[in-house]
Amino acid sequence: MNAPQPMTLKKIPATGFTPAGTGTFNRARLLRSALPALSLIVLLATIFIMQPRAMSYMGMNLMLNLAVPIALATIAQMLIITVNDLDLSLGSFISFVACVAATLLNEHPLLGCLALIGCIAVYALLGALIHIRQLPAIVVTLGMSFIWIGGAVLLLPAPGGSAPQWLQALVKIKTPLLPFAIVVCVGLAVAVHLFLMRSRLGVVLRGAGGNPLAIAKAGWSLLKIKVTLYALAGSFGVLSGLFLVGLTTSADANMALRYTLLSIAGVILGGGEFTSGRVSPIGAVLGALTLVLAGSLLSFIRISPDWQIGAQGAILILVLALRTAVNRLEVRPA
Repeated sequence: MNAPQPMTLKKIPATGFTPAGTGTFNRARLLRSALPALSLIVLLATIFIMQPRAMSYMGMNLMLNLAVPIALATIAQMLIITVNDLDLSLGSFISFVACVAATLLNEHPLLGCLALIGCIAVYALLGALIHIRQLPAIVVTLGMSFIWIGGAVLLLPAPGGSAPQWLQALVKIKTPLLPFAIVVCVGLAVAVHLFLMRSRLGVVLRGAGGNPLAIAKAGWSLLKIKVTLYALAGSFGVLSGLFLVGLTTSADANMALRYTLLSIAGVILGGGEFTSGRVSPIGAVLGALTLVLAGSLLSFIRISPDWQIGAQGAILILVLALRTAVNRLEVRPA
């Protein structure tokens, strides 16, 4: 018998593309991750140049007055997008929560708390229904948006109501050095990042959107995962509605309808994807802050409110174009 020949390494021919892990690929990934922060920095610099007084504690507090409700709504939407779904009822849900807070929670606290817990339970049931019946989330949540709006109108046919005094005091806390909104947004981003990106459970939750078959084969229940994410999204939606009514001190059935599109835009600006479970909690909060500051910048330029939504859309398109260019660097020929 012939002795076995020693193994030899064959030279891999050049393919003309940059392998993953090389300098160009890593720089592209780093730039992609930095885009949300860079967008926010450029926007802040522009505002400070146009209005130097905005750099003060009071100026930042006024500009970011509604940052917390939008950031919470963006996190809620991000959790839904994690499993490749989309929630078109989020804005109307937050409006309903605000109406509950301005009526039931103020006049009958126990009944109001039960109603808010029921809202979270409804979100969990929606996740179960979508998974079990294999229904498109867009259609189901679009239908739910009319239910939430109808419930809000029944509770509060006309703008009014009053936020509980404890809630008004909570959202208007004055913190040293930085406004309360910035402190809450930083804490929110870090907490959700540690849970979703660093914990074992968070990896499983994200895996349900990226590779559900592998997660199921590993013994995890996709039904429980979707119910968990929808329940968490409902919880953040409730917090968003509470913060919003605390800041405005009253409620309206239509007060947060635009939060649906703002939350989607915030997730996408922050580096999230509609598929593959690719999300970034820190990026989502940065995206939400960028949208809030974009509204302030447009006000400084004296753009009519009727045109501000269109201008915010243009900013979103610009950032997405930059992301597309960065994505191409990841597969750029060497």
